[in-house]
Amino acid sequence: MLPIKLYRSKSGIKRSFFADFGIYLFLLLFGIFMMLPMVYAISNAFKPLEEIWYFPPRFLVINPTLENFRELMIVMSDSWVPFTRYAFNTFFITVVGTVGHVIIASMCAYVLSKHKFPGQGIMFSVVVLSLMFSGAVTQIPNFMIIASLGWIDSYKALIIPAFASSLGLYLMKQFMDQMIPDAVLESARMDGASEWHIFWKVAMPMVKPAWLTLIIFSMQGLWGIGANHFIQSEELKTLNYALSQILAGGIARTGTGSAAAVMMMIVPIIVFVISQSKIIETMSASGMKE
Repeated sequence: MLPIKLYRSKSGIKRSFFADFGIYLFLLLFGIFMMLPMVYAISNAFKPLEEIWYFPPRFLVINPTLENFRELMIVMSDSWVPFTRYAFNTFFITVVGTVGHVIIASMCAYVLSKHKFPGQGIMFSVVVLSLMFSGAVTQIPNFMIIASLGWIDSYKALIIPAFASSLGLYLMKQFMDQMIPDAVLESARMDGASEWHIFWKVAMPMVKPAWLTLIIFSMQGLWGIGANHFIQSEELKTLNYALSQILAGGIARTGTGSAAAVMMMIVPIIVFVISQSKIIETMSASGMKE
């Protein structure tokens, strides 16, 4: 038998070379498997129409073309509202909704996590309970509330509910419980820092991985929002709604729809790639203990 040499890895655990090789090989294969849907969607965007309908279907494009993207630009330029207006609506709703959600969820989580007050446990239990309800269950009550407030057919119908998402509050609260020692906050108070200063300058930098993760979740949800129930004016429609109308053109618009799907994927992927590196970097350096 060949001797298996053990060595100490960076994590301090003694493993053989073959064990590490097997782990990395498994992660590589699993990563490739996870990328297949995205690769297939991008490949379809560059396929000519006849190649899309090959049977059996072919995974990769054989004769790449930009015709689908040209047709997409032509279709969007012929719409009642300019394409730039749909893009502006989506960017505005996504940016304002994400920033507001992160700030409000962080402020509420800081109070629930680091301050004691009557009814604190009940309030957090209500937040956890709200996570059990799907969007389909709360859709009608949300519409009734928004209609009674007079927010129908306005940006507020999409932005304000995004501020109140309970997922962000739950995520930030749990992360603050684990990552922010009470001794650090007490030291800041003894130095004369106000609660507002402590929140922005002490608490928020320590939970950077949490709000970066929250940015990804919130941005992905708002970027793909359709808003058919709350927005009637064509000038306020989102990019996802405009691109979904292309798919209603039938089989002839299949290639154009594939190009539209790739366009909707670009921004979330870029944000995820940028934020993911920051999250890993911050989490590796945020091992503070009380």
